Amino acid sequence: MSKVRAGLLIRPITSLMPLAALAMTIGLSGPGWVTGIACGVIMNSALARGLARSGADSLGPADRVTFTRATLVGGVAALTADAFTRPPPVATVVALTVVALLLDAVDGSVARRTHTESTLGARFDMEVDAFLILVLSVFVARSAGAWVLAIGLARYVFVLAGWLLPWMHHSPPRYWRKVVAAIQGIVLAVVAAEVLPGRLADAALAVSLLLLATSFGTEVWWLWCHRRTETTPDEADENARVRGDDTTAKAPGVRRKLHAIAAAVTTVLAFGLVWFALVAPNQIGRLTPGSFARIPAEGLVIVALALVPRPWASRTIAVLFGVLLGPVIILKVLDMGFFEVFDRPFDPLNDWLYFGPGVGVLESSIGRDAATAIVVAAAVLALVILVLMPFCVVRLTRLVASHRRVSIPAVTVFSIVWILCAVSGLELAPGIHVASTSAAGLAYDEVGQLRANLHDRQIFAHEIAADRLRDTPSDQLLTGLRGKDVMLVFVESYGRIAVQDSSFSPGVDAVLDAGTRKLRAAGFSARSAFLTSPTFGAGSWLAHSTLQSGLWVDRQQRYNQLLTNDRLTVTAAFARAGWRTVFDDPAITQDWPEGSSLYHFDTSYDARNVGYHGPQFSYATMPDQYTLSAFRRMELTRTCRPPVMAEIDLVSSHHPWTPLPHLVKWSEVGDGSVFNGMPEQGESPDVAFRNPDQVRALYGQSIEYSLNSLISFVQTYPDPDLVLVVLGDHQPHSYVTGDQPGHDVPITVIAHDPAVMARISGWGWQVGMRPRPDAPVWPMDVFRDRFLTAYGPQPSPLPRPIHR
Repeated sequence: MSKVRAGLLIRPITSLMPLAALAMTIGLSGPGWVTGIACGVIMNSALARGLARSGADSLGPADRVTFTRATLVGGVAALTADAFTRPPPVATVVALTVVALLLDAVDGSVARRTHTESTLGARFDMEVDAFLILVLSVFVARSAGAWVLAIGLARYVFVLAGWLLPWMHHSPPRYWRKVVAAIQGIVLAVVAAEVLPGRLADAALAVSLLLLATSFGTEVWWLWCHRRTETTPDEADENARVRGDDTTAKAPGVRRKLHAIAAAVTTVLAFGLVWFALVAPNQIGRLTPGSFARIPAEGLVIVALALVPRPWASRTIAVLFGVLLGPVIILKVLDMGFFEVFDRPFDPLNDWLYFGPGVGVLESSIGRDAATAIVVAAAVLALVILVLMPFCVVRLTRLVASHRRVSIPAVTVFSIVWILCAVSGLELAPGIHVASTSAAGLAYDEVGQLRANLHDRQIFAHEIAADRLRDTPSDQLLTGLRGKDVMLVFVESYGRIAVQDSSFSPGVDAVLDAGTRKLRAAGFSARSAFLTSPTFGAGSWLAHSTLQSGLWVDRQQRYNQLLTNDRLTVTAAFARAGWRTVFDDPAITQDWPEGSSLYHFDTSYDARNVGYHGPQFSYATMPDQYTLSAFRRMELTRTCRPPVMAEIDLVSSHHPWTPLPHLVKWSEVGDGSVFNGMPEQGESPDVAFRNPDQVRALYGQSIEYSLNSLISFVQTYPDPDLVLVVLGDHQPHSYVTGDQPGHDVPITVIAHDPAVMARISGWGWQVGMRPRPDAPVWPMDVFRDRFLTAYGPQPSPLPRPIHR
């Protein structure tokens, strides 16, 4: 029996083995068996026909790998057919798909190593890829929608078009098509695994389909521009004259015009992207038409280098320049975002940590699926920019080099104009110079920032070590607060803008003034001022560590460095002096080792361990009223306990400031179920943020709620041994504060015991909870030393002189 005949007998039996295995393990219904057998029969028939046409006796080593893949794909097809009659075994479908995708990277390698590459093998491999994508698109379409079938049908529509249009037959093999096909398989497999949220899965499929459409569209356009005709040009002209028209004669001209238009559009887009990288400012407020009407020095340099006589040198320079411009665009966009949120540029060495919390805030504003989709889209866009920029620069430099007679005079004239504008300092607007060095300046600044960060490590290490209070004996720490419960309360985003010169400050001021009266009636007094926070808009942990450590922690690098040192914090001082130290932050949803390593808290409370069974309010996992109630229940009502020192973070005033709870009777707080239904009564963040005025109003209302919760807590439980330090961590985002709002935050000390307030009488702070515009302003990092000194041992009074 010949090898071919033996193969024809063995292969159908082999192709049915996966079906038998599936039937014995998870079972197959009738549609599954029919589909699997049909796939095996069609595959073997097509393969036998291909072998006969190629004249081969048997399958090669690589073809056997592809055959194994094909049998696995047949199993996936059988399970997909099964999925329409019963719940599908997703894990099995994904497992078979993953193995098939991995083997796709094997058959080509085997063919090259064994030197058995063949047209049949390449076609066999391509058809298996296409069929796997079709089957997976059918599987995914059950949940994602019929539109996903476009991914699987694209290849077959292209083949059908080739039957109808002969000029589409001559498509040369391209590595890019293989990459795109692999991406389709991977994306469909991930979506089929059901590990992505619905919206993110849809976004991934949409991007995949767009990439596929781009690949096929590019291929069709190339084939159109290079299509072959069955007649010679002379014959075509003669036929056109016989028919009485000149359509054929005009076709080459039409093609040339279309090609010229496409080339012009591509060139314009490339120029726009490069121009944006060269001259765009890194702040949204400076994005004006005038900011793009500048002469970039970097552009003049690259044009001059493009005119180098050696083409290979100019191309190499263009590619390197494009590789550098890609990160420049990304850094400018990041700067824009950081200026809007933090009022400072992006720090490429330390600011990557903000992306995690930033995504969390975005999820609380627009929903988890939408936020994830935005993050994925941003990552894809960044990748596209990095890949496209070298091609854009190369295209432009080729254009310059092909028009030397125009380029040389132009670059000379513009260079002279640039020099004159640079010498004269000509500006289109404040800070927007006609002679631009935007891209080079940004790169220089980033390198300088990196060097400054490295140098700052040494400086900050000396500052950490230079602690004059580190060796203070325990019996001399906080003697002025012995026996008192002390609450260090951070009110999220509580900045100067809340109490001064804003549309919402009158409401906040009214709450503070009323709170001062209520506390006075309960026997408490208050003094207030401002502290300058090291952060703006976000980064609460930087403010917390600055206040606690007495060091200026204005960047993540310093915070990370502080964590590795045993610096005396305010909390650690209380712990050494005999207080039980507690941390309470409802925004934390996972372990937080810094609580013990840096602050030395004895106990930490977060969203998981305070017994809350109510609803979440956007970012806030629970209302501030519940946070305070739970803290009192778990700490202050204990009997036979030491005094408690607690840092408590009130987060109802955290972005996005809606929806908000409202106060209930303290006796009704319970496990928080009393707050059920309140989030539905407020405005959702995605609706509120369509109106900037509404956003600012909601911010003011959130601050009012947090302050009212605290004031009501003290008024309801007026403990004479209670001392509070209440302050903000940072100003809110710039779309609330406006331009250049500063970093000041209010701070208030509240106590019942007059002796406690007498200790800070020399600070010059103003009476009441509301600091006026002329209130003292301290850097936040001086608070630790002044607080521990004020409440430490007081110097003995000098003896009175004896008058004789």
